[in-house]
Amino acid sequence: MFGLISRAAFAIALVASLPSVIAVADSSSTPAASRIWITDVTIVSPENLDHIEKGSVLIEGDRIVSVERKPRTKKPAGATVVSANGQFLIPGLIDSHVHLTLIPGMDDQVASKPDKSEMVKEYFRQLPRSYLYFGYTTVVDLGVAVDHQKLEDFRKAPLHPDLYGCGDALVLANGYPMSFYSPATRFKRFPNFIYDAKQASGIPPEYQPQDHTPAADVAKVKGSGGICVKTFFEHGFGQNANLPVIGSDVLAEIRKSATQSGLVLVMHANTFEAQKFGVEGGVDVLAHGMWNWGDLDEKTELPAEIKQLLDEIVRKKIGYQPTSQVTFAQSAYFDPDYLKMPAISKVIPAEMLEWFNSPEGKWFKKELDDDSTPDADMRASFEHGPFRREHQVLAYLAGKDADFLFGTDTPSMPTYGNLPGLNGYLEMQQLQKAGLSLAQIFRAATISNARKFKIDSQVGTIEPGKLANLILLNKSPLENVDAYDSIATIWIHGKPVPRESLVASSNE
Repeated sequence: MFGLISRAAFAIALVASLPSVIAVADSSSTPAASRIWITDVTIVSPENLDHIEKGSVLIEGDRIVSVERKPRTKKPAGATVVSANGQFLIPGLIDSHVHLTLIPGMDDQVASKPDKSEMVKEYFRQLPRSYLYFGYTTVVDLGVAVDHQKLEDFRKAPLHPDLYGCGDALVLANGYPMSFYSPATRFKRFPNFIYDAKQASGIPPEYQPQDHTPAADVAKVKGSGGICVKTFFEHGFGQNANLPVIGSDVLAEIRKSATQSGLVLVMHANTFEAQKFGVEGGVDVLAHGMWNWGDLDEKTELPAEIKQLLDEIVRKKIGYQPTSQVTFAQSAYFDPDYLKMPAISKVIPAEMLEWFNSPEGKWFKKELDDDSTPDADMRASFEHGPFRREHQVLAYLAGKDADFLFGTDTPSMPTYGNLPGLNGYLEMQQLQKAGLSLAQIFRAATISNARKFKIDSQVGTIEPGKLANLILLNKSPLENVDAYDSIATIWIHGKPVPRESLVASSNE
């Protein structure tokens, strides 16, 4: 059983890494109404939570041009009026950790089967709409063996979130996650790897050391239009344990180059050891919660050593991206009610849901449990291990009002427990259970993400000059997390989109 959970952890961590994408969505194919006046609406913007009032917002083209927090005034000339009495207007949500080229419930071998071809195409056609369905108007792709054509298709979809990314990730040669690919393919999949002289014999001769220094790799990210740099500290799992990791000298070079290039430094780190290394190295963002405590795993109370590290994370204002739903996604295979959620049919094609319910579609369950352990026992093993540890860490950080960033690591292939858009809603539920307040969750998914990834001049708040990426809710997100499933209308670059027009069944 311990070995099985380790394999689950490997699957989780594998997807949390890898190369990424860049580019912002172009809404030119979906022209907005020239002027839209949203009035009689309660404006909930994260920079102004102490003064939530009724007012109006005027959109011209793809931008917000005025915000008035006072009773209804005279209609602006030529504006289309949206009367939203009793409703709540918030900025579009931001998911700062997605993997748009992966497919939930499938690995490369399964996805490449001829009989899955049409189902895979339908999934990718629906993908951008599924994020919008749950209010995500901006995503940051941290990549996994990126298929650049799929990213281009995402950007060309008639309706899609704005897309940013971290370029090709900085992976240590033959380390995590390169090691999970064959020696013949791994360097092609991870072209921005960091050369390690100690492994020269294991690096193909066509790759020259001077082309793969931290400075050279960061320059490639900058040149490709990335807004961030992604690197890793991960020893691996199972047969791929004891992998080489970057040293403090390499991280210092990455940090220096990222700063000079104006890029945000993100580190994959889901253990106490890794997060301590990242904090000491001055990273901007820690991707993932602290699922593993190393030698402290069996402690039932939060150890003093971990509290001390968490205090440093708070003091240094390092962005903390819990991705809680990633660990819960593995347990979806042992939850008889997961695939019965009505929302699933909204975000994936009917054929895919039908396949998930078939014996073939549950193939990954055998990878997690190959000795037929009862489902209830498997769920308990997750809850008493990574779930408990992560929730203790998050509760402590919430009490210190840490700089939380909202990211879902969706989809964490090959589990079907991480579905686009829906996973964000489930993530919010997990964060609330862990101890975050509704205000902390709201800020993490809006202004905190925008500021940390340096896109706050465009998104994250409801202010004049910002992109008109807005969400109209029937409930307040500061009163109940269910509000995020009460969306009436999404505005993307000023174009109003009724939520129900985005469901999978309507994607013709």
